[in-house]
This record gives sequence, C-alpha cells and structure tokens, in this order.
Amino acid sequence: MKKVRITVLENTFHPELALKYAKPGFGPCRMHTKGQEFISNGWRKPEGFCDNAWKSIQEYVFTLSHGGSDFYDGWMRDKHTAVLSCNDGVRPVIFLVELAEETEQ
Repeated sequence: MKKVRITVLENTFHPELALKYAKPGFGPCRMHTKGQEFISNGWRKPEGFCDNAWKSIQEYVFTLSHGGSDFYDGWMRDKHTAVLSCNDGVRPVIFLVELAEETEQ
C-alpha cells in the first residue's frame, strides 16, 4: 500500500457568512495552517488531522494508496493528485492529496 501526503494549501474564511450564521468571535480554522503536511497510510487518519476534514477526503486518500488515480475525468495535471476541501462552508481548508514517495509493506 502506498503512502499519501496531505498538504494544506489554503486556510480560507468567509467573514460575511460568519457574521450572518455563526456565533460572535467565529474565525478561521485553528486546526490547520497553510503549508502543514501529513502522511497517511491510506486508511488511518494522520495524528493531529481534523476529524471532519478527514471525512471529506478519506475516500481519495484510500483510493490513491491502493493504486487508483485520475479523479474527475482527468482535469488534474498529475493523475495521482487531488485538490480537495473540508466540508466547513464558513472556513474551508483546501488540501492537496498526492502519492508520497515511500510505501508501507
């Protein structure tokens, strides 16, 4: 099984949505910061990774680790990558999911 690297590309925040729908003081995600990297063995959530974000990307991580590729009918330049986000509509975090060089036996 191949290992998969998860890199935080962006930590976004929509203040207009937060003002309208969230409690006062709500801000950007505090779990992840731009540039953070995690390695997954394909089925296990990396330590320190947000549970909800993991639920949003785990199928792609699992697929890559087991040899799958070419998500979304080939719109990615590298068929072994995917750009994904967590499911938080007010403060979504954007991730790059890609094969890592190392493999797990």
